[in-house]
Amino acid sequence: MPQKSKYKAPLAHLVNPGHSACAGCGMIIASRLVLDAAGKNTIVTNATGCSEVTTTQYPMTAFKIPWIHSLFENPASLASGISAVLRKRGQEDKINVIAIGGDGATFDIGLGNISGMWERGDNVLYVCYDNEAYQNTGYQSSGATPLNAHTTTTPAGTKSFGSQLPKKNMIEIALAHNLPYVATATVGYPLDVIDKVKKTLAIKGPKYLQIYCPCVPGWGIEPKDTVKVSKLAVNSGFYPIVEFINGQLARKMTISKQEPVENFLKIQKRFKHLFASPGGQKEIARLQVIADYNIKKFGLI
Repeated sequence: MPQKSKYKAPLAHLVNPGHSACAGCGMIIASRLVLDAAGKNTIVTNATGCSEVTTTQYPMTAFKIPWIHSLFENPASLASGISAVLRKRGQEDKINVIAIGGDGATFDIGLGNISGMWERGDNVLYVCYDNEAYQNTGYQSSGATPLNAHTTTTPAGTKSFGSQLPKKNMIEIALAHNLPYVATATVGYPLDVIDKVKKTLAIKGPKYLQIYCPCVPGWGIEPKDTVKVSKLAVNSGFYPIVEFINGQLARKMTISKQEPVENFLKIQKRFKHLFASPGGQKEIARLQVIADYNIKKFGLI
């Protein structure tokens, strides 16, 4: 006699198992946290990227809410249109509109459309799953790629330590648009993600939430280390967790015990060349300066 499964359908989450994301994928963790916090009365527009291709392999979908994929650069524009229709129908306060993109779609390809949405004041939450490269297409560098990271378009070698450009500051770009809510988060602290999603959806107007999402193959980490590397990024000061309301710093995640940035770097293969190359320690020191600056800027200690 066949044994009954202990699992019942339908499953409780709004992003179901059955997707093709990697084990330990930071993006899929963030996706589940964001949408569960937003609830069923939500419409999602999604850029091209891992968050799209792993969850909607034709003819299936992992989502249990209305979800639309258009173009790589287009989720913000599409969300603006949906928001306008809801406003016309008098449903703007009843249904959440969330536009989602990776850092490639957000920092680079879709930046103009995002800026337009923010400038118009559309009632949309834009969420960036920040894994610091174009991971879906082969780990190419994006505007979010940090200094000295190895990617397939910024390879480390005898002539280079990897990316020679600093990470673009999307938080300050968002703040320059006078948004009522701008914040960072990471999958290393899931309750903080949930709290921020619920808080921002209660605010009318354009909002921006940037979530740090480690990529297992792109960063060269073990699946079990996704949360660990996220917390090391925060506790070293490399990725500060901050929250701005009406342009003012309202909340920050302080560091009780500062980790050397070296501890964050050494468990990732994308930085392994810094520990093996002549001059690598000098480059690690440069990254430590960035982390120390973040700590001082936001008063994290």
